Amino acid sequence: MRNDLTIYDQVADKWWSDEIRWVRTLKNLVPGRLTWMDRQIDWAGCSALDLGCAGGFMAEALDDRGAAVTGIDPAAEAIAAARAHAQQAGRSIRYDVGAGEALPYPDAGFDVVVCVDVLEHVQDLARVLAEVSRCLRPGGLFLFDTINRNPLARLATITVAEDILGLLPKGTHDPDMFIKPAELRAELQHAGLVPGRFTGLGPRGLTRRLDLTFGPLPLTAILYMGAARKPKDVA
Repeated sequence: MRNDLTIYDQVADKWWSDEIRWVRTLKNLVPGRLTWMDRQIDWAGCSALDLGCAGGFMAEALDDRGAAVTGIDPAAEAIAAARAHAQQAGRSIRYDVGAGEALPYPDAGFDVVVCVDVLEHVQDLARVLAEVSRCLRPGGLFLFDTINRNPLARLATITVAEDILGLLPKGTHDPDMFIKPAELRAELQHAGLVPGRFTGLGPRGLTRRLDLTFGPLPLTAILYMGAARKPKDVA
């Protein structure tokens, strides 16, 4: 089975335990993403939606930066784990169960939408981006990452990461759902968003547990991050 989204619920009870290597990999991606995303926005005081938040790694990092955070994900058990962890720490993050194709939020409700490790999994990319655009305030920012579609990306993310190294469970991704940057730019524009700069994301080092750490890279051939803005003059 490809694009297996049940994996997030299956490990929800251990999401914050650091016991599972592939979950630690997802956690280690957050600082690398924010190394670049922090340059795009001042989070303090922003209303932020973490679209596809899973167990809450990115949501808590944004909360640490002073954003008012809402997280949403279709994985109900992962959302329960995220909610419990936030409550234990006294965080005021709101968590909802739901999908990107039908966000349960009013128009123009967020200053920023963050969507990481998600776009290559959704069933209707155009609809998700339309919903992101609808929920952003005029001038609001969409920050994302996803996986390029080409033989090198397939080799790196499936053959190496899933099948050989076990950085992700086998079947996590469907390579046919990967998205070329030019395709994503076109879809963003169709949704009424103005694409900005894209940059690569990839391994930069190792932890003491020999887990990979990540950060921005110049090449977008495998993983890439980007930003798109909703025009200020949109009603």
